[in-house]
Formats: sequence, C-alpha cells, structure tokens
Amino acid sequence: MSKSWQAHARYILDAIAKIRRIQARGDLTQDDILYDAALRNLQTLSESTQHLPEDQKAAWPDIPWRDISGFRNILVHNYLGEIDSQTVAAVIDRHLDALEASIQAMLSSDD
Repeated sequence: MSKSWQAHARYILDAIAKIRRIQARGDLTQDDILYDAALRNLQTLSESTQHLPEDQKAAWPDIPWRDISGFRNILVHNYLGEIDSQTVAAVIDRHLDALEASIQAMLSSDD
C-alpha cells in the first residue's frame, strides 16, 4: 500500500524542520557533516514532492515542482559533479520558505 499524499506532505515539512535544525548547528558550507545531513534531507524532501498530486501542485505554480524533482536527480546521480555546498545553501535560503508555506496550505485545504 502506498502512502497517502498527505503523509508525503508531512514528511516534506519534517525534512524542512530538520534542515533548519542543521543550519542552527553551524555553517553547512564549512562543515561536511552538516552538509551531508542537509543533502540527505533535501534528497528525500525532493523525492516526496514527486508523490504530491498534480492538482495540488498546480494550485502553487510559483513553486518550481519540476526543478525540485530535477534537483533530487542531481543529488542522487551526480553526487561527485557540480553540486557544492554554496549551491545547496543557496537553494535552502531561497526556496524552503515558499515550499513550506505551499505544503502547509495544501494540508490545510485538505481538512
């Protein structure tokens, strides 16, 4: 049995909270343990967005859903390539707040 989309949405919020706790421990661009932890959470967060219904995602066109999915593929398959700690920190700083707000709204509208 597959998980409901709401379970994936809650997981995304949990991963965002973990990433914020990671950031609170230090600079992930300077600490490889924090960087690895943030990467893992971004990877699983991105994977979970693929399980959200298209109609829910369509209600949030400002969220780059396809890019999030693509980012997951880069994290998983190109781990020795072009991703670096500066890029990861920038993604976190620029995009997590909007993603979090959209996921919270999706869950609220489903009540």
